[in-house]
Amino acid sequence: MHSIVLTKGVPDFREGQVSFNEEGHLERGKTPTVMNPNDKFALEAAMQTKVRHGGRVSVMSMGPPGYQGILVEAMRDVYADDLYLLSDREMAASDTWATAITLSAGIEKLGEPDLIFAGFKTADGETGHTGPQTAWCLDWPMITHVVALDVDEDEGRVRAKRLVEGDIKEIETVEVDLPAFIVMDPEFEPSYRRAEHRLVFKDLREETQARAEAAENAENAITVWDHVALNLDPNFIGLDGSPTIVSSVDPIPKAPAEREATMVEATDAEGMKEVLDVMDAFAAGD
Repeated sequence: MHSIVLTKGVPDFREGQVSFNEEGHLERGKTPTVMNPNDKFALEAAMQTKVRHGGRVSVMSMGPPGYQGILVEAMRDVYADDLYLLSDREMAASDTWATAITLSAGIEKLGEPDLIFAGFKTADGETGHTGPQTAWCLDWPMITHVVALDVDEDEGRVRAKRLVEGDIKEIETVEVDLPAFIVMDPEFEPSYRRAEHRLVFKDLREETQARAEAAENAENAITVWDHVALNLDPNFIGLDGSPTIVSSVDPIPKAPAEREATMVEATDAEGMKEVLDVMDAFAAGD
């Protein structure tokens, strides 16, 4: 069983203002980068699949060289076996369509996996397009908003429960042939009910901690492919291959504080006593 997890680095919006250039493109170099939060659920789904069925997990991302730290973080989370970064200047300023073309080329170069996992949207774009567009490029069956899944290796099929949002929340069960593209929902929670699975989980965690630590310092820990290695025409990727046009960018103002804060130093015995008196009332249920 071979799974690929797609992940992306996004600006850490907690670190201050995010910068855009005159064309409306995000200037990532001026903002700290973190792993896209929704990708964590894709990583957890791949981890569950590896624990239950064995095999190999690869993590892939498209972005600048600085994304290598994101990939090493993903290795720790999913206990991945190998890491792939699609990166060069020709890929810069890609919209979701150009990104999907590049990712699909990377996946095809890696071989034909059984499953591809992705988060349902990114924190910086929030379009939710990249996963479905990549599945379309590969011509694979896709299941979105997955909250639970299981693989039948003998039958070569995956069965998933997906969340359907409407006037009320409903769960529907969908079954497709492998290989398949799975877009995870934030309500997914991995399940390890069987004792043997919990033991496998423990062994994989210990094995991968050492691998991830070594990956931080090893030059060849991450395989990097540029557009030449992927046999991609620069006219169809990056900015030139992106049909999306950004007409304008409006900054989101920081919400005003609605509560007053009282600063108390840890060395202020009287002040700390007042804090405890206030907290004690809530602890008692008042």
